[in-house]
Amino acid sequence: MKTPRTLAVALALLAPLTAFPQATPPPAAPAAARPVPVVSPEINADGTVTFRLRAPNAKAVTVRGQWAKDPLPLTRADSGLWSATTSVTAGVWEYSFNVDGLAMIDPGNTAIKPMREPRTSILHVAAPTPQPWDFQDIPHGTVHQHSYRSTALGRAREVVVYTPPGYETSPDKKYPLLVLQHGSGDNHQTWVAHGKAHWILDSLIAAGRARAMVIMMIDGHPFTPAAMRDNPARGAAMDAFRRELFADAIPLVEARYRVASEPAQRGIVGLSMGGGQSLTVGLGALDRFAYIGSFSGATPDDTTTASLLADPARANSQLRLLWLACGRDDSLHTRNEEFVAKLKAAGIRHEWHLTAGNHSWPVWRDYLVDFLPLLFQPPAR
Repeated sequence: MKTPRTLAVALALLAPLTAFPQATPPPAAPAAARPVPVVSPEINADGTVTFRLRAPNAKAVTVRGQWAKDPLPLTRADSGLWSATTSVTAGVWEYSFNVDGLAMIDPGNTAIKPMREPRTSILHVAAPTPQPWDFQDIPHGTVHQHSYRSTALGRAREVVVYTPPGYETSPDKKYPLLVLQHGSGDNHQTWVAHGKAHWILDSLIAAGRARAMVIMMIDGHPFTPAAMRDNPARGAAMDAFRRELFADAIPLVEARYRVASEPAQRGIVGLSMGGGQSLTVGLGALDRFAYIGSFSGATPDDTTTASLLADPARANSQLRLLWLACGRDDSLHTRNEEFVAKLKAAGIRHEWHLTAGNHSWPVWRDYLVDFLPLLFQPPAR
């Protein structure tokens, strides 16, 4: 039995703590304000474009874009936000910031040109009258991406495939297949993300100017950058590209998509490095491709050229179209003129287009618009 003294001590220990004055905790520090996202680029109502970059410690910032010859200086506000507004012609353009001598993408813009070394952002200014590369309210195809293990290269690879509007609702129809290749600085995603090849074909199909077709785009760099550094031979890279194309990429597309197999329903075209791949691989495989094109392309080596020129009659009987184009201000202009002269001297039928422009995507989009309507058409009678 507890004594009165023990009971008193116990009651004191059990007394509610609220009976005693409590210290008021200090107010919580206000949460740091989250920086407002920088909007860049911003296309204004008057058609101008504003570029912005938050760089409070920078000394000088400029923006360089394909639409202008000279870089545009940005002005710094007290907040450390740099900005500049300028007029930009309608089109799909590359641009980058230069901050104290360092070229960089626009961190406020999620549209980045797919490249081996990404360094440019994309600005797409739609034209008042939509161009083929602008988004339009028309039926659109589907862009698919596949990962696979290349047996030719022994490593993981990817391929992008475009199927035209109506593909999913026409299960009994087979489609022509076009291999579309990028240039040396880009990768298999660039023709869609920056070239807008899918929108271009969508618009041409909707206008009745081109046939519906499947397009496949593979990475034209069969070797890793480290492997190219250790073995830079272009011949080895071309051979590896050919082996992967025929052993892995085309069989993958044939297994998963309804594509016609005859050469008259197959084509290959590319720009710059991809143009060289298309000419070398395509002209060396006329039993596979009846349509071959090159946009500002590297010209084929002597082995391919000699084989082609040795039998012009065979080439003319198998080719439905050999289409080449290059800009007057392009560094590959002279080499293309020399290759075209050889074709002409041998009597090999071809189309040659010398145009305005340099070695850039605005030129190559135009070429694709001109080239696609010529593909897979019934032979002229």
